[in-house]
Amino acid sequence: MRSRFRPDRQLTTRMLITTFLLGLVYVAFIAALIALIKSVVVVVLIAGGLLLAQFWFSDRIALYAMQARIVTAEQEPRLHGIVDRLCATADMPKPRVAVADTGLPNAFATGRSTDRAVLCVTTGLMRRLDTEELEGVLAHELSHVAHRDVVVMTVASFLGVIAGLIARFAFYSTVFGSGDRRGRDGQEAFLLILLVLAVSAAVYAISFLLIRALSRYRELAADRAGAILTGHPSALASALTKVSGDIAAIPTRDLRTAEAFNAFFFAPALGRGVSLSSLMSTHPTLQQRLDQLARLSTELGEVS
Repeated sequence: MRSRFRPDRQLTTRMLITTFLLGLVYVAFIAALIALIKSVVVVVLIAGGLLLAQFWFSDRIALYAMQARIVTAEQEPRLHGIVDRLCATADMPKPRVAVADTGLPNAFATGRSTDRAVLCVTTGLMRRLDTEELEGVLAHELSHVAHRDVVVMTVASFLGVIAGLIARFAFYSTVFGSGDRRGRDGQEAFLLILLVLAVSAAVYAISFLLIRALSRYRELAADRAGAILTGHPSALASALTKVSGDIAAIPTRDLRTAEAFNAFFFAPALGRGVSLSSLMSTHPTLQQRLDQLARLSTELGEVS
């Protein structure tokens, strides 16, 4: 799909490199599992089936998990009006529009393709932002759809889950299968499970770091593309400041249900006092994002 969103060659290159590296890691992973223990092949096949299911139904799964509903232009005229204007400006197909009835101020895009894309915002976000700020957030999310990084993140994230599940399976096998290791066969089986656990944990760690690095860059790319499309970087900066500040004030226990969506959210659902290293975070720091938007505002000659 072509649109007026400026092509981001760095983002495309990073997505290709991440996908290629993850592919290499998982080919080696599956080969190691087959060599170590034949029964794990069944686990891999089941996980592969789940991956296909998530890829095919990613939009429905995300909406269900966030308890969101597709809304019509009659139900949400303001929201649809903004999306209509942005899609016309970007010359791209209009995605479906959904609303999640939650006080958490956020937004995300999902879907396996541009034809199946869904743009979802929360009622908490719509209450807090004015029209220009909301336009900036929606332009940010539309850029994810246009650049197709939503699909890459969906698949890449699930591949990491596969390794995590197998690592957990191996861990519980060592814990609950420790009844009788006195014989040679028992000791060999125990060592085999430990080896599977070590390989799975290593693959999960590598996947985790690769996905986090891609996730941080794609958020900066979406900020840049969205701000250029609207021509108002300051509005997006204002939205970021509001949303980040309001999320920090929400009790941590209320944010836990949304943690699984952090890699896809406009702003991560992290409470005040939560500290993450740059290697572990799904998003660049708020200051990095604001600094980039300030530079864009100057380049575009935006009047404050």
